[in-house]
Amino acid sequence: MFLNKRKKKTCVIKMQREETLQFLARRNVSLKKFIMFFLWFITGPECTSGQASRVLPVQTGGSVVIPCYYERKYTEHKKYWCFDASAVYNYCSILAYANETKGNVSVIDHPDQSFFTVTMRNLQNKDTGSYWCAVEIGGVFQIDEKEQLHLTVQSAPDVSVVSSSVSGHEGGNVRVQCFYSSGYQKKLKQWCRYKDQGCYTVGRTDTSQNSSVQISDDGRSSFTVLMTGLRLSDSGWYWCSAGDLQVPVQLSVTVPDVSLEDPHVPVLTVTEPKPTVVTTEAHERNRYLEVWIPLALFLLMVAAVIVSTIILRKKRNRNNTHITAVNRDGARDAGDGVSSSSMVAENDVTYSSVKVRPKTKAPPPA
Repeated sequence: MFLNKRKKKTCVIKMQREETLQFLARRNVSLKKFIMFFLWFITGPECTSGQASRVLPVQTGGSVVIPCYYERKYTEHKKYWCFDASAVYNYCSILAYANETKGNVSVIDHPDQSFFTVTMRNLQNKDTGSYWCAVEIGGVFQIDEKEQLHLTVQSAPDVSVVSSSVSGHEGGNVRVQCFYSSGYQKKLKQWCRYKDQGCYTVGRTDTSQNSSVQISDDGRSSFTVLMTGLRLSDSGWYWCSAGDLQVPVQLSVTVPDVSLEDPHVPVLTVTEPKPTVVTTEAHERNRYLEVWIPLALFLLMVAAVIVSTIILRKKRNRNNTHITAVNRDGARDAGDGVSSSSMVAENDVTYSSVKVRPKTKAPPPA
């Protein structure tokens, strides 16, 4: 069950003087003091708007992302973020317009979702004070649309979260743990949504758009928000609330990847033949093989031919040398009157040695 927490604040006196002062402060119009005095005279004392609609505790040196919602009809209007330590909007200083960054402040507009976000980084104690989400309407006597917030920079914030951004799958669950100090143990704990200002309270299980929200408080230092049966429409900005303090949390719900739901369940997939994609490295390797392997084979063939030629040439030279030597010897023998046939015949003669023994005298007859 949603609880509408937002309070409508009205003023009895028209604040034309307020809008004119902000107009003059931004545009530095001449005769400013005279017009301020004149408006003060005809409109009387300033009408106050009460406390800030949101009080955000931030850790010293930390960062915060603040969503600022506006009506869709102001999509094309300029948005800005301004600050005044004394909580007087008439004299607030514009820190940055939408879609620009100045110092430690960045403002990004999301016109398709009718809100802009303000990111402040490296916050220090001097940054404590009142701020305004504002939409510039235009015209001297037309008051800008605005919402007041109060930032409290502390070394140990009274309310905090582990992460200001959480995500889950459609149909799944998400859990957010919100911490609070001892001074807020007895305070009301809530989980609220910026878009419709609806809140869920501790100890109740509420259902909205088929998603279930349950909040449990340990009574000591934290309470836990459990959202089950998530839907894509649950995406958006929420806040952890304890008493009058709020901490923004962004929830992103995405469509689940079917193949990752249960690794034990086989997933039937139909694969189509895909063209072979050759990477640059593989292409270079293929080109290397296509060029260098044929070249290497060609060089081996050339080397084999050269070696064979050298061997044949050496063999031919050896034969020629032998023939030349034989011819030369044959010519020399012919000059000496000896034919080769006689030399061959001589070579066929077998020589043997005969030993002659001296004759001995026969003994005389007896």
